[in-house]
Amino acid sequence: MTIEPTLDTRQVESVGLHALNLRVVYDHFVAVADTTLRVEPGESFGIVGESGSGKSTVLRAICGLAPLASGTVQLIGGSGLTLPPPGSKPFRRLVQMVFQDPYGSLHPRQTVDRILAEPLAIHGIGDAETRIERALDEVGLGRGFRFRYPHQLSGGQRQRIAIARALILEPQIMLLDEPTSALDASVQAEVLNLLEELRRRRGLTFIMVSHDLAVVTHMCEKLMVMQRGQTVELLSSGDLAAHAVTQDYTRRLMEASGGFNRDAVRA
Repeated sequence: MTIEPTLDTRQVESVGLHALNLRVVYDHFVAVADTTLRVEPGESFGIVGESGSGKSTVLRAICGLAPLASGTVQLIGGSGLTLPPPGSKPFRRLVQMVFQDPYGSLHPRQTVDRILAEPLAIHGIGDAETRIERALDEVGLGRGFRFRYPHQLSGGQRQRIAIARALILEPQIMLLDEPTSALDASVQAEVLNLLEELRRRRGLTFIMVSHDLAVVTHMCEKLMVMQRGQTVELLSSGDLAAHAVTQDYTRRLMEASGGFNRDAVRA
């Protein structure tokens, strides 16, 4: 039996990620085709595209939830320290994911206290009492939420718990799979502001998937446009805001994100 070394994340600073030629295949269907992205330490990187374009599959491949047919994932930066390989327990502590559906990502029969204690137990981290209370404070919830069940929480509160669960391991990279798409508009703004504040305070690296171009433009410095599992275009958020795009697919995506247009429908 191989015992993996423990990791003190306090010694690891400013970690980024380089994914090279990722390819994910399900029963001969290519969900992601040779996709490459590089996210520098402390950067916020967005992935956009229509439903089924492979956005979420890229995140799942990075964190090991989707099987890689080929390609590599590597952490970069870390102030000269040797960074753990993908699939190892130290890697999974440094790279945490927040899923799209706050109703499905939390165990319905576990209290918030147990949900937050579980990752600490898996990684052999002590001082659970203090860490749980600190994590709840960081996401704008108090210790009074510790012994509630998910069904006793609103959608926004559930997503805050999901964010707290990721943060409690003190990661350096957060994978955000449409973290606000299941929430009301007013709650979306609260959660996005919370995420941005956490990124600034902790110096986190974000990789965010979203179908909402306005959200990505606001949250991310760079972004990748995907279609049918392939990269269509790499842009800065400034390019997107200025409509300085080169690909027709990206232009159509921008038009669609503008919502219902009566004149366009008549045309």
